[in-house]
Amino acid sequence: MTTNTEELGATASRSQQLLSKVPEVTIYFWIIKILCTTVGETAADFLNTNLNMGLTNTSYVMTVLLLITLFFQFKATKYVPGIYWLAVVLISVVGTLVSDNLTDNFGVALTTTTIVFAILLAISFGAWYASEKTLSIHSIRTPRREAFYWLAILFTFALGTSAGDLTAERLNVGYWPSALLFGALIAVVTVAHVKFKLNAVLAFWIAYVLTRPLGASIGDYLSQPTGDGGLGLGTVGTSAIFLVTILALVVYLTVTRKDLTVLRTAEEA
Repeated sequence: MTTNTEELGATASRSQQLLSKVPEVTIYFWIIKILCTTVGETAADFLNTNLNMGLTNTSYVMTVLLLITLFFQFKATKYVPGIYWLAVVLISVVGTLVSDNLTDNFGVALTTTTIVFAILLAISFGAWYASEKTLSIHSIRTPRREAFYWLAILFTFALGTSAGDLTAERLNVGYWPSALLFGALIAVVTVAHVKFKLNAVLAFWIAYVLTRPLGASIGDYLSQPTGDGGLGLGTVGTSAIFLVTILALVVYLTVTRKDLTVLRTAEEA
């Protein structure tokens, strides 16, 4: 009896470690997520333009850094704030670069890239659900589910970049009005979930997609010249402000452990 109890305890402990590889969805999660998306936009512009690396070289460097970070993320047996959020920052940059490469280097229209990335995201969700029967981030306790998770996140960033650029630039909505628009859409999703019981998983992923163009619009508004509708802080200043803020929040969460994912039951998975 003692042996069986010990084995069950060890199994539960291993499951909890795997589940804790993603953070709990708290207010800190959404704040850092928006900050990461802003950095994704401004950092890509900084490397491409200010450092004259060009889209192609920037894409190569950031993709390699992302793959290295994801290697350590997959290797970890528990949620590590520093590794996880570094992966999110890097995947936001790479997602931005994927969209920018298609539009700037290959001349693909933003309308087309928005539609294509929406389809690819839908396909990734379909494959994920067909394989695992859930899209809940609380159920990510296997390498395969984690792979689906990061693939979906990549497409959300690429889609958000294209949609944000389409709204702010091609449709001439402007950076700040675009931020208000996407912020309002997120508020609608929140109300739909809280008041009208919109499915939690669906609400999460809709909001996750919308935070990308929200963050990108904020980043463009802060960094772009005043003549182009921005505040003129530049990509260096904007990136530095947001990176320092992200670092401070990640250190805070590392110390306080306020975003650890609690163990979910089998029914929730």
